[in-house]
Amino acid sequence: MARWCYRHRLVVLVLWVGALFGLGAAGTSAGTDYSNVFSLPDTDSKQAYDLMTKAFPQSSGDTDTVVWRSSGDAGPVTDTAVRSRIEPALKEIAGMRGVGEVVGPYDAKNAAQISRDGRTAFAQITFTDQANEVPKDLVRRVVDTAQGAGRDGLQVELGGQAITRIQEPPTGVSEVVGIAAAAVVLFLAFGSLFAMLLPIVVAVTGVGSGMMATMLLSHVTNVPEVAPLLGSLIGLGVGIDYALFIVTRHRRGIQRGLEPEESAVRALNTSGRAVLFAGGTVCIALAGMLVMNLRFLDGVVIATSLTVVLSVLAAVTLLPALLGLLGPRVLSRKQRRKLAGAGPDPAEASGPAARWSAYVQERPRSIAAMALVVMAVLALPVLSLRLGATDQGNNQESTTTRQAYDLLAEGFGPGFNGPLQVVVPGGADTTELVRTIRATDDVAQAAAAPPAGGITVIQVVPKTSPQSVGTDRLIDRLRDDVIPEAGVEAHVGGVTAVFKDFASVTGDRLPYFVGAIIGLGFLLLLVAFRSLVVPLTAALMNLIAAAASFGVLVAVFQWGWGTEFLGIGKEGPITAFLPVIMLSLLFGLSMDYQVFLVSRMHEEWVHTGDNARAVRVGLAETSRVINCAALIMICVFSAFVLSGDMEGAMAGIGLAAAVALDAFILRTALVPAAMHLLGRSNWWLPGWLEGRLPHLAVEPAEPPADSLTGPTKSTGPAKSTGHTKSTGPNKNTRSDKNTDHIKTAEHIRAAEPETSGTGGATVIHGFLRTADGDALAGASVTLVSRGGRQLDRVTSIADGSYIVSVPAPGAYILAVTARGLASRAHHVTVGGGPLVYDVELTDDGVGLVN
Repeated sequence: MARWCYRHRLVVLVLWVGALFGLGAAGTSAGTDYSNVFSLPDTDSKQAYDLMTKAFPQSSGDTDTVVWRSSGDAGPVTDTAVRSRIEPALKEIAGMRGVGEVVGPYDAKNAAQISRDGRTAFAQITFTDQANEVPKDLVRRVVDTAQGAGRDGLQVELGGQAITRIQEPPTGVSEVVGIAAAAVVLFLAFGSLFAMLLPIVVAVTGVGSGMMATMLLSHVTNVPEVAPLLGSLIGLGVGIDYALFIVTRHRRGIQRGLEPEESAVRALNTSGRAVLFAGGTVCIALAGMLVMNLRFLDGVVIATSLTVVLSVLAAVTLLPALLGLLGPRVLSRKQRRKLAGAGPDPAEASGPAARWSAYVQERPRSIAAMALVVMAVLALPVLSLRLGATDQGNNQESTTTRQAYDLLAEGFGPGFNGPLQVVVPGGADTTELVRTIRATDDVAQAAAAPPAGGITVIQVVPKTSPQSVGTDRLIDRLRDDVIPEAGVEAHVGGVTAVFKDFASVTGDRLPYFVGAIIGLGFLLLLVAFRSLVVPLTAALMNLIAAAASFGVLVAVFQWGWGTEFLGIGKEGPITAFLPVIMLSLLFGLSMDYQVFLVSRMHEEWVHTGDNARAVRVGLAETSRVINCAALIMICVFSAFVLSGDMEGAMAGIGLAAAVALDAFILRTALVPAAMHLLGRSNWWLPGWLEGRLPHLAVEPAEPPADSLTGPTKSTGPAKSTGHTKSTGPNKNTRSDKNTDHIKTAEHIRAAEPETSGTGGATVIHGFLRTADGDALAGASVTLVSRGGRQLDRVTSIADGSYIVSVPAPGAYILAVTARGLASRAHHVTVGGGPLVYDVELTDDGVGLVN
């Protein structure tokens, strides 16, 4: 598919542009129909809501509030000077097209809308449409008219969902800032304008098509308003990252001498496979939210999963087409000049990443201990995590909604912004119940409305704020003690009770959700890497990353550390649905990094059987791109602080912290250190399980020998007895050099005879001697397959003996290196049984075979 997209790039581009513009036109003409459905079956607040909906059908429009407070010499709000300014403004608002009704406090029946001290009053404005459908121009005229009545000593503020819409920054600000920051990181990483643009174009295409498709789906299913925000957040992150992994592999291939087309095909066949696997894990993690059985989350799953799928599709189809358009220009001019002048880069990784990888290999215990300490300290705040709901009291102090909230709390009590409704069905007498509720601790006032349809609603105003622990306790006290003692059937509802029940249900079901996504992730990694330890390590690391990221979230948003600096308003509880969404995204992204890191390690392990080398090479070759990808995600996620949405800011900061900790501490330090400590047991899988697992290859199969280039001269097979003489000494005599691709003997890169294909695994064993006949201990013996891939490597023991594993009969290369002596490589043919092969190394490059 990659080759087809590369060669038919114009067709692919036309298809994608047509799909994007088609979805855009359809989505724009259809508009949106987002809805927040907090359906909580079998909860007390849901029963209260159903009864109220039946008895008191809600008005069709959104109801917002105008609040004013007089101070100083202005007198109470009932003074003529105040009324003469407020009443004309309310009358003008009532006459605006799109405003259904305005209920002011100056009618005798609405006297409760004036505070006891006479300094605060409010009026309710009911629009003819819901908040998301009210034109912003109308909302601005309402705000300007109301605030125009203010003067010195008379403060006028407005609150409500429609008012909130005009406080939000322009749509797309956070996305633009995130993309701009990602562009800077990409340019610094690639040094090429064209290479920088590739991941951004792919991500914008995937996210744009995903958002348009989500708009259309909102007309056929319930999609909450926060879903597009979360979809664009995760879509931009994974879209840029997935394209980054593929482009990096493609550029590396060109720099190592491949033609652009062949490099693109190999990049898609390696990193592209990992992208498909990683995208699948993200979607599975997102689908884990369905375990919660909360209808509100269904739309989130749809929007985010659809965006991820389209981002992956763009990465594996649109990206190779763009690579075909650019050709070698995916490299910078400096890199192209270097390639033309100095030739291809060496295959061995070098630079800071390789040095860090070697450092981790040398000190795995200390690095693992330090990483665990850092993560444990950051995770401590999670012990005080409290789920709840944000409201306009958490907005920034400069906003009119926050000031209206504070004025109502000051004039009518903290609980006025979150009243409770005790709903009594059946026309029962509520006199005694109202009296008992009024006498209950933490109740400021309680009053029963006239019955309607056999339903009586008692309005209860707590003494504490909607987000207070005291309010939660009051709800429990009413349900568990007050109502049962009154001997009537009643249900406690209201927005505050709904969010409390939502938090309780979320907390109860969260362990099942975590278990589901960890179990699914474990099975995927088990099948992909044929190991029990690797998926167990990944699950543990994901839990550590989740705890630390939630610790950061609690410290910032619940404790208020840095909220003023970030400009995100007042501290409060963590939104109840956020842990579910964050855990889904976090587990998916963590699995991405685990796949990209361990797939390279697994590839090296399969070829060499050397765990230390596999971990070292895998970390050296992937840590840089993983850290670069993480930095881009941090920029994209952090930019959502500018979204104007508290839930978006929480998700952005929480995910940015999670990605930073996961990439820079877990995947770069703790995971490789742990894998060094675990050794070969990383790749252990019981034999009975091996045969029962399906095969799912993240890495491509090894290319055939005829695809490799190199000399064709061969020295011929060496028998178990005889004498072979070298043409000259090997200049590389250090035993610590890489022997994965041995280039000192011409026959190593030559085409080798086919293996017999019959028989099972066997061994080559023998003794290593010096020219003086002394045992050669500490020498490295490597068995190399056709194509120059290591199959086994061992070190000779004190008596000079060695034994290497042979997978099947056939032709192989046996290479021996020792410090201070010439390295030797011999072409050997192994039959159906063990082969005895003694080697004598000399300092003049002659290897004697007995």
